[in-house]
Amino acid sequence: MEINNRKAKYDYQLFDSYEAGIVLVGTEVKSIRQGNCNLKDSYVVIRGLEAYVIGMHIGQYKQGNIFNHDETRTRKLLLNKREILKINDKIKMNGYTLIPVKLYFKKNRVKLLIALARGKKSYDKREAIKQRDMNRDMRSRLKGN
Repeated sequence: MEINNRKAKYDYQLFDSYEAGIVLVGTEVKSIRQGNCNLKDSYVVIRGLEAYVIGMHIGQYKQGNIFNHDETRTRKLLLNKREILKINDKIKMNGYTLIPVKLYFKKNRVKLLIALARGKKSYDKREAIKQRDMNRDMRSRLKGN
């Protein structure tokens, strides 16, 4: 199971990426296995020497009854102290933001791929759409011949 933030590549220029573990409760893991997760409006903040993901929506687990979780709670990320300091320096110096790109399982553990990003301007987005359309036309012409 892999959940992607497809809007991230459209809205941001992505630079360095890091793999982080994430602290979850049991019903959240079961809900992620069913694919009930959305990374669309989420972002990562660093408070002190800890990183947190905010706004990540993990839907309620249907069989969870009273043990269910809050869907949009703040979740702690598991990163090394050295990585957090390096990321924090880049955010402060270069004006990057930190966004989740992909959520996936690795050896039965939930991992979150986060990336340093800079927001695109509207003309950059139009240029990306134009380039994508040109590439699609080129492939269809090559396929047709």
